[in-house]
Amino acid sequence: MQSFDLSSIPPMPWKNGGGTTRELACWPPGSTWENFEWRASVASVAGPCTFSAFAGVDRQIMLLEGSGLRLHRQDSGAIHALDVPWRSQGFPGEAAIDCALLGGPSSDFNLMVRRARWQGQLRVAREACVPGSTPAGLCMVLAGRWRHGDAVLAPGQGLWWSQQQASPALTPVNEPAPALAWIVLSPAPSFNPPPQEAGAKPHETI
Repeated sequence: MQSFDLSSIPPMPWKNGGGTTRELACWPPGSTWENFEWRASVASVAGPCTFSAFAGVDRQIMLLEGSGLRLHRQDSGAIHALDVPWRSQGFPGEAAIDCALLGGPSSDFNLMVRRARWQGQLRVAREACVPGSTPAGLCMVLAGRWRHGDAVLAPGQGLWWSQQQASPALTPVNEPAPALAWIVLSPAPSFNPPPQEAGAKPHETI
């Protein structure tokens, strides 16, 4: 079980200059953009840009702060507005997507999963969850305070795990509107991941 604090993760600038990324977790340790299996990050978008293409990867994105983003798929011409905080949208990593701001700078939560190896779901939880109850996963506090054993997590703090394990429940402290970004990861039906040591490596892209 690994912990993180978004405020202490240094932002990595995108090569296209459109923003920065703070990586929360990347699996397996030391993997590159060509062979990672799953990755979670928070991006700050400062201007228009084109999303990097990732063949064989499924992506989910969720607005955290700001006016939001306008996403335009070059292949189909479809336009999606990412303008409701904490509502996730998914799309294939192969798709060429142009991104424009709906107002000022915005930040978003990103999940990328290599579909031949893992399946992933990003949602918002408001009641108790159990980190370690799934084969892999990640959670980050969005609002309120959440207790995990003797620790209390504040917004921007969270946990991630790379194998199923016993763990105390993560429960909201008595506050009016708690919220938690909750990622459930499980191996694809044909994939049996080997055990590995936990770790993470920052990268430069959206």
